[in-house]
Amino acid sequence: MELSDLYSQKILDLAGNAPQPGRLDDADASARKVSRVCGSVIEVDVRVRDGVITGYGHEISACALGQTSAAVVAREIVGTPVGEFRQVRAQMHAMLKENGAPPDGKWDDLRFLEPVRDYSARHMSTLLVFDAVVEAIEKAESVESVAATG
Repeated sequence: MELSDLYSQKILDLAGNAPQPGRLDDADASARKVSRVCGSVIEVDVRVRDGVITGYGHEISACALGQTSAAVVAREIVGTPVGEFRQVRAQMHAMLKENGAPPDGKWDDLRFLEPVRDYSARHMSTLLVFDAVVEAIEKAESVESVAATG
């Protein structure tokens, strides 16, 4: 498969019609991730209540693969339990690095990124949003934990 074959019409459609949620003014936590390989950057904001992601925002500068991942996340993340999102992140890492199955259910469009597994240089940009969101969740949980004991 040629690198250009990676950019299927579905990938281009998802990236081109991606929701642009912007940043959250009242985020519990934020995180920024950068791909050193290609220069893709994403900054995410999350709001978490009772273990559920209730708010999400992002600003992204990435290739079509990173934009596609971020588009699916932006569309599906609000209302997702934190544990489910961590599982989706683990599934994406496994899909690309260990020939695992893609996520399903409401995350089913992530299957279109399965061919990325053959291009390790593209893994990081594809996974940026997942890693950034989990980092932001961990920060939010840490703040919540400190507040509960303080």
